[in-house]
Amino acid sequence: MVEFALPKNSRVQQGKVHKAKPGAKQPRAFRIYRYDPDEQANPRVDTYEVDLAECGPMVLDALIKIKSEIDSTVTFRRSCREGICGSCSMSIDGENTLACTKAIEDIKGPVAIYPLPHMEVIRDLVVDFTGFWAQYEWTQPWLQTYTADPEKERVQSIADRAKLDGLYECILCACCTTSCPSYWWNGDKYLGPAALLQSYRWLIDSRDEATGDRLEALEDPYKLYRCHTIMNCTNTCPKGLNPAKAIAEIKKMVVERKL
Repeated sequence: MVEFALPKNSRVQQGKVHKAKPGAKQPRAFRIYRYDPDEQANPRVDTYEVDLAECGPMVLDALIKIKSEIDSTVTFRRSCREGICGSCSMSIDGENTLACTKAIEDIKGPVAIYPLPHMEVIRDLVVDFTGFWAQYEWTQPWLQTYTADPEKERVQSIADRAKLDGLYECILCACCTTSCPSYWWNGDKYLGPAALLQSYRWLIDSRDEATGDRLEALEDPYKLYRCHTIMNCTNTCPKGLNPAKAIAEIKKMVVERKL
């Protein structure tokens, strides 16, 4: 029989329990992944009881309350609180999503909060986006042209502009990319759903003149074709976008280019 063993300091331990104050009207347990590289210890899951009668409706509201009133060492990213910046992306109740748009009432039982999967954890719920940003930069996400600049601007028809809907709204939260099993196994070679969605955004832009170069760069066994249409990326996107469809469209463009 094959035996598997986790690396040292990788087994998640049961952590501390912080009880709600006496007289709490709506106590709710939040189980938060904790990891501090300076402690040289296993990660743990601490439990914090929060009185929802004195807390906002979203998971991020509870995290802020925990950090402000219970344990200032809890570490996480956040910024806009409006589902725009993508900073507070994390795994909540087993789903990659944004803490600022995930309602507590939509979760049954204790609220389990973990960092995004597959990413290296810097501390607690904060992960390292270095590789993710490098892949996004590789797509060259800017308009590229070779013809002379027009006197005013490069015009675009209403129909061509409509093709960008469902693409430009991506906030690069990495929820889709870190939900993809193909990315888990080939994250160093496969670009992942977020980067490929952004790549398609420029491929389909009628003003961009580098379509051939972009497609040629993507025609690789790993960069594009590690996608097996599992659909996790589309199912988890907090903005309701469809990276899987964008990837399929890129594959079609690559084939049609050869015909």
